[in-house]
Amino acid sequence: MRSRLTRTAPRLAYRIFGEQGSPVLFIMGFGMSGAVWGPQVDEIEKDHRCCHYDHLGVGESDRGPFLPRIPEMADDAVRILDDLSWDRAHVVGVSMGGMIAQELALRSEDRCRSLTLIATHGGAPVASLPTLKGMKYFLQGLFGGSKTRIRSLPRLLYPQEFLDSIGPDAMRAHLKVRMDRPPALRTVLGHLYAVWRHSTESRLSQIALPTLLVRPGQDILIRPSQTDRLAERIPNSRVLRFDDAGHGVTFQKAAELNAALREHFDQHDSDALPSAHPMRAQA
Repeated sequence: MRSRLTRTAPRLAYRIFGEQGSPVLFIMGFGMSGAVWGPQVDEIEKDHRCCHYDHLGVGESDRGPFLPRIPEMADDAVRILDDLSWDRAHVVGVSMGGMIAQELALRSEDRCRSLTLIATHGGAPVASLPTLKGMKYFLQGLFGGSKTRIRSLPRLLYPQEFLDSIGPDAMRAHLKVRMDRPPALRTVLGHLYAVWRHSTESRLSQIALPTLLVRPGQDILIRPSQTDRLAERIPNSRVLRFDDAGHGVTFQKAAELNAALREHFDQHDSDALPSAHPMRAQA
């Protein structure tokens, strides 16, 4: 399927799936193409309209600014909604995408039906640092070249028990999607800057949306305790725990996660807020 490009510049590349049901916007994390949402979209598109997109500097999107900030990336998500003429959508974000989703909910709550935050944090300066093991594999993948990245990325994303259980062919196919068309160093550094500057903790109590928090208990990149911090601060939230999952929970636990997403969307499809956006007349 070919990507579409937003009418406004810098252009964002996005893909849409499904023909019925309430819309779902999937927001990907650090340096990854929206195509990594494949395990979710392949299932959810059966009864929901779905969209994932490439951040600026990633995949088929334009290059964009050198040092973006998370609020600006949330504005990009709104541009996607506008391009699709979606007045509201269920918003799902993972890792850095979860940080963008937080800002989207805070800045444009009326564009969201519900919120799902997966393996992410609210920007606590010290508590949001990875474990030492996670930092090691992250830096190896970032600066060690393609062969080193192939070795380090699975160890960063998944517990060893899962790596032992999955066949090499399935893992190679999965890594191909994650590592296809890697972003330029300029984009990687920009995403690092955006994540480092991210800070929503003091404002999270303002999020009134029904929020599903996904907590992978073996995550070494974003500590599971960060989900607990989000749960303490977002009033209308509940936690879905995957105690044996790593940061790559969207792949490792795809079936269980997809079932929970569908239940979350169905439960809150009627939670509509009053329309106030000019694009909504086209929806």
